[in-house]
Amino acid sequence: MSEETKVEQNLQAEEAQQELSQEESMANVSVLKKGDTVKGKVIKVDDDQAFVDVGYKYDGVIPVRELSSVNLGSAGEGIQVGQDVELKVLTIDDNKEKLVLSKRVVDSEKAWDQLQADMENKTILEAKVAEVVKGGLVVDVGLRGFVPASMVERNFVEDFSDYKGRTLRLRVKEMDREKNKVILSQKDVLDEEFEAKKKDVISQLSVGQELTGTVQRLTQFGAFVDIGGVDGLVHISEMAWHHVETPSEVVKEGDQVKVQILKLDPANERISLSIKATQPGPWQQVSSKFNVGDIVTGTVKRLAQFGAFVEVAPGVEGLVHISQIAHRHIGTPHEVLKEGQEVQVKVLDLNTDEKRISLSIKETEEAPEAPAPSAKSDRPARQPKETVIAEEYQNQGLNLTLGERFGDKLSKFK
Repeated sequence: MSEETKVEQNLQAEEAQQELSQEESMANVSVLKKGDTVKGKVIKVDDDQAFVDVGYKYDGVIPVRELSSVNLGSAGEGIQVGQDVELKVLTIDDNKEKLVLSKRVVDSEKAWDQLQADMENKTILEAKVAEVVKGGLVVDVGLRGFVPASMVERNFVEDFSDYKGRTLRLRVKEMDREKNKVILSQKDVLDEEFEAKKKDVISQLSVGQELTGTVQRLTQFGAFVDIGGVDGLVHISEMAWHHVETPSEVVKEGDQVKVQILKLDPANERISLSIKATQPGPWQQVSSKFNVGDIVTGTVKRLAQFGAFVEVAPGVEGLVHISQIAHRHIGTPHEVLKEGQEVQVKVLDLNTDEKRISLSIKETEEAPEAPAPSAKSDRPARQPKETVIAEEYQNQGLNLTLGERFGDKLSKFK
Protein backbone atom coordinates (compact mmCIF):
# COMPACT_ATOMS: atom_id res chain seq x y z
CA MET A 1 0.00 0.00 0.00
CA SER A 2 1.40 3.28 -1.01
CA GLU A 3 1.95 6.22 1.33
CA GLU A 4 -0.71 8.27 -0.42
CA THR A 5 -3.28 5.53 0.14
CA LYS A 6 -2.44 5.35 3.87
CA VAL A 7 -2.77 9.12 4.33
CA GLU A 8 -6.11 9.10 2.57
CA GLN A 9 -7.41 6.32 4.76
CA ASN A 10 -6.30 8.12 7.92
CA LEU A 11 -8.09 11.29 6.85
CA GLN A 12 -11.27 9.38 6.18
CA ALA A 13 -11.05 7.74 9.60
CA GLU A 14 -10.61 11.12 11.35
CA GLU A 15 -13.57 12.59 9.52
CA ALA A 16 -15.70 9.63 10.51
CA GLN A 17 -14.60 10.00 14.12
CA GLN A 18 -15.43 13.72 14.13
CA GLU A 19 -18.89 13.05 12.69
CA LEU A 20 -19.45 10.39 15.34
CA SER A 21 -18.32 12.78 18.12
CA GLN A 22 -20.63 15.49 16.83
CA GLU A 23 -23.56 13.05 16.72
CA GLU A 24 -22.81 11.90 20.27
CA SER A 25 -22.43 15.50 21.44
CA MET A 26 -25.75 16.48 19.86
CA ALA A 27 -27.36 13.51 21.52
CA ASN A 28 -26.17 14.74 24.93
CA VAL A 29 -27.41 18.33 24.45
CA SER A 30 -30.67 19.06 26.21
CA VAL A 31 -33.67 19.97 24.17
CA LEU A 32 -35.04 23.29 25.45
CA LYS A 33 -38.34 25.02 24.89
CA LYS A 34 -40.03 28.15 26.16
CA GLY A 35 -41.20 27.82 29.78
CA ASP A 36 -38.61 25.20 30.76
CA THR A 37 -36.75 25.57 34.04
CA VAL A 38 -32.97 25.04 33.79
CA LYS A 39 -29.96 25.27 36.04
CA GLY A 40 -26.72 26.93 35.06
CA LYS A 41 -23.59 28.77 36.12
CA VAL A 42 -22.89 32.46 35.54
CA ILE A 43 -19.84 32.88 33.28
CA LYS A 44 -19.90 36.63 32.56
CA VAL A 45 -21.62 39.75 33.93
CA ASP A 46 -22.03 43.00 32.00
CA ASP A 47 -23.84 46.14 33.13
CA ASP A 48 -27.11 45.26 31.42
CA GLN A 49 -27.02 41.45 31.27
CA ALA A 50 -25.41 38.25 32.49
CA PHE A 51 -24.31 35.18 30.48
CA VAL A 52 -25.03 31.69 31.77
CA ASP A 53 -23.87 28.20 30.77
CA VAL A 54 -26.92 25.95 31.03
CA GLY A 55 -25.38 22.96 29.19
CA TYR A 56 -27.00 23.92 25.91
CA LYS A 57 -25.25 24.21 22.54
CA TYR A 58 -24.87 27.96 23.18
CA ASP A 59 -24.95 30.16 26.27
CA GLY A 60 -28.06 31.90 27.55
CA VAL A 61 -28.43 35.54 28.54
CA ILE A 62 -30.30 37.10 31.47
CA PRO A 63 -31.32 40.74 30.86
CA VAL A 64 -30.89 42.96 33.96
CA ARG A 65 -34.68 43.39 34.23
CA GLU A 66 -35.02 39.59 34.58
CA LEU A 67 -32.53 39.31 37.43
CA SER A 68 -34.76 40.64 40.20
CA SER A 69 -38.28 41.81 41.00
CA VAL A 70 -36.82 45.13 42.14
CA ASN A 71 -35.01 47.66 40.01
CA LEU A 72 -31.24 47.14 39.74
CA GLY A 73 -28.72 49.73 38.66
CA SER A 74 -26.61 47.06 36.96
CA ALA A 75 -26.57 43.29 36.54
CA GLY A 76 -23.70 43.07 39.03
CA GLU A 77 -26.04 44.14 41.83
CA GLY A 78 -28.11 40.98 41.41
CA ILE A 79 -25.72 38.25 40.30
CA GLN A 80 -22.01 37.28 40.35
CA VAL A 81 -19.71 35.25 38.13
CA GLY A 82 -19.54 31.61 39.24
CA GLN A 83 -22.97 31.71 40.91
CA ASP A 84 -25.24 28.71 40.39
CA VAL A 85 -28.73 29.81 39.36
CA GLU A 86 -32.10 28.35 38.48
CA LEU A 87 -33.74 30.01 35.48
CA LYS A 88 -36.86 30.06 33.36
CA VAL A 89 -36.61 29.96 29.55
CA LEU A 90 -38.37 33.03 28.17
CA THR A 91 -37.45 32.73 24.48
CA ILE A 92 -35.28 30.36 22.39
CA ASP A 93 -34.20 30.72 18.76
CA ASP A 94 -31.66 28.13 17.55
CA ASN A 95 -31.34 29.79 14.15
CA LYS A 96 -30.09 32.98 15.79
CA GLU A 97 -28.59 31.11 18.76
CA LYS A 98 -30.56 33.28 21.09
CA LEU A 99 -31.58 31.96 24.52
CA VAL A 100 -33.21 34.48 26.90
CA LEU A 101 -33.57 33.41 30.54
CA SER A 102 -35.18 34.80 33.70
CA LYS A 103 -34.04 34.46 37.30
CA ARG A 104 -36.82 36.78 38.50
CA VAL A 105 -39.67 34.46 37.44
CA VAL A 106 -38.21 31.43 39.24
CA ASP A 107 -37.42 33.42 42.39
CA SER A 108 -40.94 34.88 42.46
CA GLU A 109 -42.64 31.49 42.09
CA LYS A 110 -40.63 30.09 44.99
CA ALA A 111 -41.03 33.26 47.07
CA TRP A 112 -44.85 33.23 47.11
CA ASP A 113 -44.99 29.79 48.72
CA GLN A 114 -42.19 30.61 51.15
CA LEU A 115 -43.69 33.98 52.15
CA GLN A 116 -47.07 32.37 52.77
CA ALA A 117 -45.41 29.97 55.20
CA ASP A 118 -43.42 32.80 56.77
CA MET A 119 -46.58 34.83 57.38
CA GLU A 120 -48.34 31.89 59.00
CA ASN A 121 -45.33 31.12 61.20
CA LYS A 122 -44.57 34.81 61.95
CA THR A 123 -41.03 34.26 60.73
CA ILE A 124 -38.63 37.20 60.88
CA LEU A 125 -37.05 37.84 57.48
CA GLU A 126 -34.00 39.84 56.53
CA ALA A 127 -34.18 41.86 53.32
CA LYS A 128 -32.19 44.70 51.79
CA VAL A 129 -33.83 47.99 50.86
CA ALA A 130 -33.73 48.25 47.06
CA GLU A 131 -35.59 51.54 46.60
CA VAL A 132 -36.89 54.49 48.59
CA VAL A 133 -40.26 55.42 47.08
CA LYS A 134 -43.14 57.67 48.00
CA GLY A 135 -44.83 56.28 51.08
CA GLY A 136 -42.19 53.74 52.08
CA LEU A 137 -39.46 51.32 51.07
CA VAL A 138 -39.15 48.57 48.44
CA VAL A 139 -37.32 45.42 49.52
CA ASP A 140 -36.24 42.27 47.72
CA VAL A 141 -37.80 39.18 49.31
CA GLY A 142 -37.57 37.05 46.19
CA LEU A 143 -40.19 39.35 44.74
CA ARG A 144 -41.04 43.01 45.18
CA GLY A 145 -42.06 43.69 48.77
CA PHE A 146 -43.27 47.01 50.20
CA VAL A 147 -42.68 48.40 53.69
CA PRO A 148 -44.99 51.39 54.39
CA ALA A 149 -43.32 54.37 56.06
CA SER A 150 -45.41 53.84 59.21
CA MET A 151 -44.11 50.26 59.51
CA VAL A 152 -40.37 50.92 59.25
CA GLU A 153 -39.51 52.09 62.80
CA ARG A 154 -41.24 52.45 66.16
CA ASN A 155 -40.75 56.19 65.98
CA PHE A 156 -41.65 58.62 63.19
CA VAL A 157 -39.02 58.94 60.43
CA GLU A 158 -39.16 62.07 58.33
CA ASP A 159 -36.44 61.26 55.77
CA PHE A 160 -35.72 57.75 54.41
CA SER A 161 -33.07 58.84 51.90
CA ASP A 162 -30.27 57.01 53.72
CA TYR A 163 -32.20 53.72 54.04
CA LYS A 164 -31.29 52.41 50.58
CA GLY A 165 -28.99 49.42 50.97
CA ARG A 166 -29.88 48.84 54.62
CA THR A 167 -30.91 45.38 55.75
CA LEU A 168 -34.23 45.29 57.59
CA ARG A 169 -35.69 42.64 59.84
CA LEU A 170 -39.25 42.13 58.66
CA ARG A 171 -42.44 40.22 59.21
CA VAL A 172 -45.01 39.56 56.46
CA LYS A 173 -48.26 41.37 57.25
CA GLU A 174 -50.32 41.01 54.08
CA MET A 175 -50.15 39.10 50.77
CA ASP A 176 -52.22 39.16 47.58
CA ARG A 177 -50.83 36.97 44.82
CA GLU A 178 -53.38 38.09 42.26
CA LYS A 179 -52.44 41.73 42.77
CA ASN A 180 -48.76 40.83 43.17
CA LYS A 181 -48.75 42.66 46.51
CA VAL A 182 -46.65 41.88 49.59
CA ILE A 183 -46.72 44.18 52.63
CA LEU A 184 -44.05 43.78 55.30
CA SER A 185 -43.31 45.47 58.64
CA GLN A 186 -40.17 46.02 60.64
CA LYS A 187 -42.10 47.93 63.32
CA ASP A 188 -43.92 44.75 64.37
CA VAL A 189 -40.61 43.05 65.01
CA LEU A 190 -39.24 46.03 66.97
CA ASP A 191 -42.44 46.41 69.01
CA GLU A 192 -42.42 42.77 70.00
CA GLU A 193 -38.77 42.93 71.06
CA PHE A 194 -39.39 46.16 72.95
CA GLU A 195 -42.29 44.67 74.91
CA ALA A 196 -40.26 41.61 75.82
CA LYS A 197 -37.35 43.75 76.96
CA LYS A 198 -39.68 46.05 78.90
CA LYS A 199 -41.10 43.17 80.93
CA ASP A 200 -37.58 41.94 81.68
CA VAL A 201 -36.37 45.38 82.74
CA ILE A 202 -39.43 46.11 84.92
CA SER A 203 -39.02 42.81 86.73
CA GLN A 204 -35.58 43.96 87.90
CA LEU A 205 -36.67 47.38 89.18
CA SER A 206 -37.71 48.38 92.70
CA VAL A 207 -39.28 51.45 94.32
CA GLY A 208 -36.64 53.82 95.68
CA GLN A 209 -34.00 52.67 93.21
CA GLU A 210 -31.91 55.45 91.64
CA LEU A 211 -30.91 55.19 87.98
CA THR A 212 -29.45 57.30 85.19
CA GLY A 213 -31.73 57.72 82.19
CA THR A 214 -32.08 59.62 78.93
CA VAL A 215 -34.88 62.11 78.29
CA GLN A 216 -36.81 60.76 75.28
CA ARG A 217 -39.62 63.26 74.83
CA LEU A 218 -41.36 66.13 76.59
CA THR A 219 -45.07 66.70 77.11
CA GLN A 220 -47.07 69.41 78.87
CA PHE A 221 -47.35 67.25 81.97
CA GLY A 222 -43.79 65.92 82.23
CA ALA A 223 -40.94 64.06 80.57
CA PHE A 224 -40.51 60.43 79.50
CA VAL A 225 -37.12 59.04 80.45
CA ASP A 226 -35.51 55.85 79.10
CA ILE A 227 -34.04 53.87 82.00
CA GLY A 228 -32.51 50.97 80.10
CA GLY A 229 -34.97 50.01 77.40
CA VAL A 230 -38.15 51.10 79.15
CA ASP A 231 -39.64 54.57 79.56
CA GLY A 232 -40.81 56.05 82.84
CA LEU A 233 -42.67 59.31 83.43
CA VAL A 234 -41.26 62.18 85.45
CA HIS A 235 -44.35 64.26 86.22
CA ILE A 236 -43.85 68.02 86.08
CA SER A 237 -44.33 68.19 89.86
CA GLU A 238 -41.34 65.83 90.30
CA MET A 239 -38.91 67.70 88.04
CA ALA A 240 -37.57 70.19 90.59
CA TRP A 241 -38.13 71.41 94.12
CA HIS A 242 -39.26 74.79 92.84
CA HIS A 243 -42.41 75.37 90.80
CA VAL A 244 -42.01 74.44 87.13
CA GLU A 245 -44.27 75.88 84.43
CA THR A 246 -43.08 73.69 81.55
CA PRO A 247 -40.71 70.66 81.50
CA SER A 248 -38.41 72.43 79.03
CA GLU A 249 -37.38 74.79 81.85
CA VAL A 250 -35.56 71.87 83.46
CA VAL A 251 -34.62 69.32 80.76
CA LYS A 252 -34.45 68.83 77.01
CA GLU A 253 -34.59 65.72 74.81
CA GLY A 254 -31.34 63.76 74.92
CA ASP A 255 -30.34 64.94 78.41
CA GLN A 256 -28.85 62.42 80.83
CA VAL A 257 -30.67 62.69 84.17
CA LYS A 258 -30.59 60.94 87.51
CA VAL A 259 -34.00 59.65 88.60
CA GLN A 260 -35.55 57.76 91.49
CA ILE A 261 -38.36 55.24 91.08
CA LEU A 262 -41.45 56.41 92.97
CA LYS A 263 -44.04 53.84 91.80
CA LEU A 264 -44.08 50.60 89.81
CA ASP A 265 -47.12 49.13 88.08
CA PRO A 266 -45.86 46.01 86.23
CA ALA A 267 -49.39 44.94 85.20
CA ASN A 268 -49.91 48.18 83.27
CA GLU A 269 -46.19 48.63 82.57
CA ARG A 270 -46.11 52.07 84.18
CA ILE A 271 -43.17 53.59 85.99
CA SER A 272 -43.32 56.87 87.93
CA LEU A 273 -39.98 58.63 88.32
CA SER A 274 -38.66 61.68 90.13
CA ILE A 275 -35.70 63.93 89.39
CA LYS A 276 -36.09 66.11 92.46
CA ALA A 277 -36.01 63.11 94.81
CA THR A 278 -32.35 62.56 93.82
CA GLN A 279 -31.44 66.13 94.78
CA PRO A 280 -31.10 67.73 98.23
CA GLY A 281 -34.43 69.19 99.27
CA PRO A 282 -34.60 72.96 99.74
CA TRP A 283 -35.56 72.57 103.39
CA GLN A 284 -32.36 70.62 104.03
CA GLN A 285 -30.42 73.78 103.27
CA VAL A 286 -32.69 76.22 105.12
CA SER A 287 -31.11 75.89 108.56
CA SER A 288 -27.66 76.67 107.19
CA LYS A 289 -28.92 79.46 104.96
CA PHE A 290 -31.30 81.40 107.21
CA ASN A 291 -31.35 82.52 110.84
CA VAL A 292 -34.04 84.17 112.93
CA GLY A 293 -33.69 87.91 112.50
CA ASP A 294 -32.28 87.74 108.95
CA ILE A 295 -33.73 90.11 106.39
CA VAL A 296 -33.94 88.53 102.94
CA THR A 297 -35.52 89.21 99.56
CA GLY A 298 -38.45 87.04 98.54
CA THR A 299 -41.21 86.79 95.95
CA VAL A 300 -44.91 86.81 96.76
CA LYS A 301 -46.23 83.49 95.41
CA ARG A 302 -49.76 83.32 96.79
CA LEU A 303 -52.19 85.56 98.63
CA ALA A 304 -54.75 84.31 101.13
CA GLN A 305 -57.24 86.04 103.46
CA PHE A 306 -54.94 85.49 106.43
CA GLY A 307 -51.65 86.49 104.82
CA ALA A 308 -49.14 86.06 102.00
CA PHE A 309 -46.82 83.18 101.08
CA VAL A 310 -43.38 84.44 100.11
CA GLU A 311 -40.72 82.28 98.44
CA VAL A 312 -37.34 83.02 100.02
CA ALA A 313 -35.44 80.20 98.24
CA PRO A 314 -36.35 77.76 95.45
CA GLY A 315 -39.04 75.53 96.91
CA VAL A 316 -39.06 77.31 100.30
CA GLU A 317 -42.07 79.46 101.15
CA GLY A 318 -42.76 81.29 104.39
CA LEU A 319 -45.94 82.91 105.68
CA VAL A 320 -46.31 86.62 106.28
CA HIS A 321 -49.38 86.84 108.51
CA ILE A 322 -51.75 89.69 107.63
CA SER A 323 -50.78 91.38 110.88
CA GLN A 324 -47.15 91.43 109.72
CA ILE A 325 -47.75 92.92 106.28
CA ALA A 326 -48.13 96.62 107.14
CA HIS A 327 -48.01 98.91 110.15
CA ARG A 328 -51.50 100.12 109.43
CA HIS A 329 -54.57 97.94 109.67
CA ILE A 330 -55.53 96.21 106.40
CA GLY A 331 -58.59 94.14 105.63
CA THR A 332 -56.94 91.88 103.06
CA PRO A 333 -53.36 91.29 101.77
CA HIS A 334 -54.53 92.28 98.28
CA GLU A 335 -54.66 95.92 99.48
CA VAL A 336 -50.87 95.98 99.76
CA LEU A 337 -49.40 93.05 97.80
CA LYS A 338 -49.73 91.25 94.49
CA GLU A 339 -48.45 87.88 93.29
CA GLY A 340 -45.00 88.02 91.73
CA GLN A 341 -43.99 91.09 93.71
CA GLU A 342 -40.50 91.20 95.25
CA VAL A 343 -40.46 92.10 98.94
CA GLN A 344 -38.04 92.37 101.84
CA VAL A 345 -38.97 90.07 104.74
CA LYS A 346 -37.60 89.41 108.17
CA VAL A 347 -37.34 85.87 109.54
CA LEU A 348 -39.38 85.77 112.76
CA ASP A 349 -39.39 82.02 113.39
CA LEU A 350 -37.85 78.97 111.73
CA ASN A 351 -38.86 75.29 112.08
CA THR A 352 -37.18 73.06 109.48
CA ASP A 353 -38.67 69.85 110.88
CA GLU A 354 -42.19 71.13 110.23
CA LYS A 355 -41.04 73.08 107.14
CA ARG A 356 -42.35 76.39 108.44
CA ILE A 357 -40.96 79.91 108.35
CA SER A 358 -42.73 82.90 109.85
CA LEU A 359 -41.92 86.16 108.12
CA SER A 360 -42.65 89.85 108.51
CA ILE A 361 -42.68 92.66 106.00
CA LYS A 362 -43.53 95.48 108.37
CA GLU A 363 -40.51 94.76 110.57
CA THR A 364 -38.25 95.56 107.64
CA GLU A 365 -39.83 99.00 107.42
CA GLU A 366 -39.65 101.93 109.80
CA ALA A 367 -42.90 102.54 111.64
CA PRO A 368 -44.61 105.79 110.61
CA GLU A 369 -44.74 108.63 113.18
CA ALA A 370 -47.95 108.98 115.20
CA PRO A 371 -50.14 111.82 113.86
CA ALA A 372 -49.94 115.13 115.88
CA PRO A 373 -53.05 115.97 117.93
CA SER A 374 -55.35 118.36 116.10
CA ALA A 375 -55.83 121.98 117.46
CA LYS A 376 -58.91 122.52 119.69
CA SER A 377 -61.81 124.29 118.08
CA ASP A 378 -62.86 127.72 119.40
CA ARG A 379 -66.36 126.44 119.41
CA PRO A 380 -67.11 124.81 122.74
CA ALA A 381 -67.82 121.12 122.66
CA ARG A 382 -71.41 120.11 122.98
CA GLN A 383 -72.26 119.24 126.57
CA PRO A 384 -74.87 116.91 127.93
CA LYS A 385 -78.24 118.52 128.48
CA GLU A 386 -78.12 117.95 132.28
CA THR A 387 -74.78 119.73 132.52
CA VAL A 388 -76.07 122.67 130.53
CA ILE A 389 -79.11 123.01 132.81
CA ALA A 390 -76.95 122.82 135.94
CA GLU A 391 -74.61 125.47 134.63
CA GLU A 392 -77.57 127.72 133.85
CA TYR A 393 -78.81 127.36 137.40
CA GLN A 394 -75.38 128.11 138.78
CA ASN A 395 -75.18 131.19 136.62
CA GLN A 396 -78.43 132.36 138.23
CA GLY A 397 -76.78 132.07 141.66
CA LEU A 398 -79.00 129.22 142.71
CA ASN A 399 -77.57 126.60 145.01
CA LEU A 400 -79.30 123.34 144.06
CA THR A 401 -78.69 119.88 145.34
CA LEU A 402 -78.64 116.91 143.01
CA GLY A 403 -81.96 115.84 144.34
CA GLU A 404 -83.40 119.19 143.63
CA ARG A 405 -81.92 119.26 140.18
CA PHE A 406 -82.95 115.74 139.11
CA GLY A 407 -85.70 114.93 141.58
CA ASP A 408 -88.30 114.46 138.97
CA LYS A 409 -86.08 112.03 137.07
CA LEU A 410 -84.96 110.07 140.10
CA SER A 411 -88.53 109.60 141.26
CA LYS A 412 -89.11 107.34 138.30
CA PHE A 413 -86.72 104.73 139.71
CA LYS A 414 -88.32 104.54 143.15
